[in-house]
Amino acid sequence: MAIAPDQVARVLLLPVLVAQGVWLGVRAMRLPEPPGPRAGMVGKGPALRLLILGDSSAAGVGAMSQDTALSGQLTRVLAEHVHLDWHLEGETSATTKTSLAKLNRLPDQEFDIAILIHGVNDTTRFTPRKKFHARQSALIKALCDRHGIRHFVLSGVPPLRHFSLLPHPLRWVLGKHADRLDTVLADIARTDDGVTHLQLTLPYEPRFTAIDGFHPSEAAYAVWAGMLADLVLDQAGRRS
Repeated sequence: MAIAPDQVARVLLLPVLVAQGVWLGVRAMRLPEPPGPRAGMVGKGPALRLLILGDSSAAGVGAMSQDTALSGQLTRVLAEHVHLDWHLEGETSATTKTSLAKLNRLPDQEFDIAILIHGVNDTTRFTPRKKFHARQSALIKALCDRHGIRHFVLSGVPPLRHFSLLPHPLRWVLGKHADRLDTVLADIARTDDGVTHLQLTLPYEPRFTAIDGFHPSEAAYAVWAGMLADLVLDQAGRRS
């Protein structure tokens, strides 16, 4: 397999990329995970048990509270159609590997469907395609075995090439790798009827970005929640 231009650049421009990464670490604003409930029961109708597992965006960083973060806006939409029993396990800096390692934190119960939100931190760590595929597949299998989950929505890796906080050429290199890992998620969905991939096509405008210039804003979480709700209801067969 031919080596992609960005992979070559990653080697040739290593000192520049490292310097930009250090500069970004110093400059970047660190927002906290918002307060609010991370589990609950809401709505009326057919029962649906939902697990949300992932990184800082799953945890709602960029919002003022969980109510206006992804989980709060998603559960509010779903509650219009189902009786929802939901649980959020999101953590800043989480990767697929760290989520695998903390499955013992999940409640001892079954879920109908899981939304998995990973990829940004796998991208910034330059996790290879094969390793990312293996870890995502292992995570899906573990959740099937431990919690009886048979339906999964893999939320796509955001296109980091649009993240204005990132300087070039770091933005270009990370953007290319993000696209590569998002293709992995799409490939998994193509080979498993129980898995759906959501290509994350949020509007990349200032109002859809949090004040740190990196995470989604509350407006972006609302758009994202609507996209996920449609897939969850279709995948779980709970649309009323």
